[in-house]
Amino acid sequence: MAKHTVTLIPGDGIGPELTTAMTRVVEATGVDIEWEIAEAGADVMEKYGTPLPEQVLDSIRKNKVAIKGPITTPVGTGFRSVNVSIRKELDLYACLRPAFSIPGNGARYDDIDLVIVRENTEDLYAGIEFEEGSEGARKLIEFAAAEGAGIIRPDSGISLKPISISRSRRIVEYAFDYAIANGRKKVTAVHKANILKYSDGLFLKVAREVAAEYKDSGIEFEDYIVDATCMQLVLHPEWWDVLVLPNLYGDILSDLAAGLIGGLGIAPGANIGADCAVFEPTHGSAPKYAGKDMANPTAEILSAVLMLNHLGERDAAERILNAVRGVIGDGDEVTYDIKRSVTGSTAGCVGTQAYADALIERL
Repeated sequence: MAKHTVTLIPGDGIGPELTTAMTRVVEATGVDIEWEIAEAGADVMEKYGTPLPEQVLDSIRKNKVAIKGPITTPVGTGFRSVNVSIRKELDLYACLRPAFSIPGNGARYDDIDLVIVRENTEDLYAGIEFEEGSEGARKLIEFAAAEGAGIIRPDSGISLKPISISRSRRIVEYAFDYAIANGRKKVTAVHKANILKYSDGLFLKVAREVAAEYKDSGIEFEDYIVDATCMQLVLHPEWWDVLVLPNLYGDILSDLAAGLIGGLGIAPGANIGADCAVFEPTHGSAPKYAGKDMANPTAEILSAVLMLNHLGERDAAERILNAVRGVIGDGDEVTYDIKRSVTGSTAGCVGTQAYADALIERL
């Protein structure tokens, strides 16, 4: 049996509790994993002067695989997202967000099986911004006016939306390669090219070119405007298979897809690059619940399922997935959020670690 060394980033808020539950479940499968702990987030700011110490990135670069708990990102002020910084520093260009039904969790649908593939490195999330009143904002406003591109109010903050040929190509190729490797049938490119002709229009042009190169793969290709996609995801979730999107739309639609299957508490995620992969749940750090042994660790555990598949430990991954389906399907030993969704009450729910215990018993 192969031994794996994996960087473990517990995170903050409820993160340490979730990663404790996850590591217990993974270890119970018998997979040989050594966890290399790397601290990041709000809790290490005072010690290191940064929420993302360089040794965290060094550990991921060395081990090639990491799994993390949620990390707090301040809204509007404070440090930029640690999650975004990790993706940018390691060029984790593909965000993989599977959304599949787990019957018994109280979701509105029980037959969803789709995958969001989100470009991770550019678009509005590239972080190229100019503060209102700054010299940079003033120059951009003047430049746009001089070029006849449009009038920007002088009291505006400005964010740029770069979309390139090279990064559009690699994310669409990733989506097709993922579809082929995982027995999928269709890739849908999602965009707003009818309005944003030079950014989303470029993404769509490249997607069509890539699709033509994969025409003999047996994978169907289509494109859809983002607002229509949102509506049809809700009306006809069975239409969709693999969706590939620029960064912002991918972020929004992956949360929408999570809502279809019962919420972010059961939505796994992965950020994958040419050299490294980082697996993580997609929800926040919920600091008000920290230390209360309440939080649902399913998303963290299912992210570990993705990680195990990435490591080639498919049997262990399948056993954990089946355990999750069984425990949630039975409904007796589930966390408060699932119990409330199913029964309207939290009576009879169990805590984070007791839920992990129930999974371990089924492995």
